[in-house]
Amino acid sequence: QVQLVESGGGLVNTGGSLELSCAAPESIFSIYTMGWYRQAPGKQRELVASITTPGSTNYADSVKGRFTISRDNAKNTVYLQMNSLKPEDTAVYYCYARRREYLWGQGTQVTVSS
Repeated sequence: QVQLVESGGGLVNTGGSLELSCAAPESIFSIYTMGWYRQAPGKQRELVASITTPGSTNYADSVKGRFTISRDNAKNTVYLQMNSLKPEDTAVYYCYARRREYLWGQGTQVTVSS
């Protein structure tokens, strides 16, 4: 069972910042696209951001200019820096790795209070 280990998340006020991190085994990290989905209560899971092995990034329109995804190849870790957080960013955030299939982290709660 491949493990993607997430950390970060928590409770923050509107306008605040949080950073999520996700560590993967080197055999996965080196060849898989990594990223984050989120799921809010009563809503479908949506793609937040992704980053390919060469470092190309993609963002949901709702987070462009506020969130930044990055990867540290030395640490086999992907990060999601979230700034200017809004209540609508409240969700469970899931790290994923994708190549021919999806691998998932356990999810971490992000709550933004108004």
